[in-house]
Amino acid sequence: MQLFDHIDPLAIERREWHLWLLTVAVITVLATGMALLMYPTVFSSPLVLAGSTLRKAFFGFCTLSILLIGYLLDRQLVIRQLRGDLLQEQAENIRLRHQAACQLLETLPGFSHFQDRLAMEYRRAKTIDQPLSMLIISLSPGQGETDPKEIDTSFGDAAKALLRRLRREDSLYLFRPGVFGIVLPGTSGGDAYRVAERLGEGLRDAAGASGRFSYDLRVVNYPEHTGSAHEMEQVARSFLPGNALAARAA
Repeated sequence: MQLFDHIDPLAIERREWHLWLLTVAVITVLATGMALLMYPTVFSSPLVLAGSTLRKAFFGFCTLSILLIGYLLDRQLVIRQLRGDLLQEQAENIRLRHQAACQLLETLPGFSHFQDRLAMEYRRAKTIDQPLSMLIISLSPGQGETDPKEIDTSFGDAAKALLRRLRREDSLYLFRPGVFGIVLPGTSGGDAYRVAERLGEGLRDAAGASGRFSYDLRVVNYPEHTGSAHEMEQVARSFLPGNALAARAA
């Protein structure tokens, strides 16, 4: 039960600073009052107050001390409770973000769907003599990031950033945790690099100033870089589990 005014949780740091300033002022008042009230006893002669005025000042001083102590205790209890509530809300937000990230990653099609889409788009591109591009994005956790939940959350945020910047005909696939593939139908090599630059901006925004993850983005185009869908698939397959060294060497 709060005895005084309500504290806004968003202003808890500012209110705590105000509380400490009030504490210093209260200590100063109490020390000064104690010195004035004890002066007659120590020196056996009144300094300013005497008689009934001195008694009234004494009881007023005691009442003020009790009220101030009660107020300070109430403020400390309220701030402690708010800190606990904020920690609980922060933990709940982290849990919800992790859950949303995992759900998003689970909805992305895997490598087998990528193979089918790549083969279909390659046949179409070869039939109508159009280019076909593929992007491979490999993410790595930031330095010092070891919490698996936070890593999953950052990878989910990266996937969200990629989806927001893709065209309707483009498709995003999850090869393995942290590795995404994108099929860009009818996209030349130059256009694919421009798309990669746009996606890189989104990934940098998702990584944030703290660098939650780093990324490596590779562009593969037919017919500039490869001559068949099999060659494009082999590049993508090198990023699957067990072929990470081959992907880095390539």
